[in-house]
Amino acid sequence: MVRNRDVDRDVEKGLGGAGKLKILRLLLQKPDHAFTRYEIGKTVPNDPVSIRNNLKTLVQIDWVTPFHVHHLSKYAINLEHETVKRLAVFLRDIRYL
Repeated sequence: MVRNRDVDRDVEKGLGGAGKLKILRLLLQKPDHAFTRYEIGKTVPNDPVSIRNNLKTLVQIDWVTPFHVHHLSKYAINLEHETVKRLAVFLRDIRYL
């Protein structure tokens, strides 16, 4: 099996820290909802700067989709991304979700 270096890089970036995992868990638990950073911060116990940086990384690798509604930025999980789909199955299998 040939390894895909892009997937390797994205997985290492996307799973590099508890904060990102907690954000992914929240977004995967409610895939039809777009969250503001404030809503995420109420659930994910992390400082606002870390949440902003984690979201920026997750958006860069296309695991999270940003939406701009009026003056608010909202974020939702990108279930179209193959890695996200597989990650969701894995996290459900190990009962993280």
